Amino acid sequence: MIRAARPEDLPALTAIRISVTENHMSIAQMAERGITPEATLAQMAAGDLGAWVAEDGDGIVAFAMADRRDASLFALFTKPGCEGSGYGSALLAAAEAWLAKLGHQEAWLTTATGSRAARFYALKGWCATDEGDPGDTLFRKSLIG
Repeated sequence: MIRAARPEDLPALTAIRISVTENHMSIAQMAERGITPEATLAQMAAGDLGAWVAEDGDGIVAFAMADRRDASLFALFTKPGCEGSGYGSALLAAAEAWLAKLGHQEAWLTTATGSRAARFYALKGWCATDEGDPGDTLFRKSLIG
């Protein structure tokens, strides 16, 4: 089941985020980038950050976040062992639909070049660009039609 994330979900989202091996970040590394529970909750409350979770019988198994201010897909992570179950696809669709509903014509994201995530986004119609930092690929996707 896909649903909008709630403030009380944040500990579970953080646990998933720090459990992944690809694009891993510790809590300290996230804080260095300004990604803290307080900042995330404030952005969600302001309506700037859309967030969704995927749940199964074991609770939250994946989540996505998108930023309405710049039409970026901010996060899409699946709990290790739950990959390939369709959660990422459903969450990606929810984020894309939300950004499109807000009037964005294009969305963007970055991920590590050659990663499993990069292959996933390419399969979902995201187009790799030659923009971005070394080691990362910037993807764009039209949200029209």
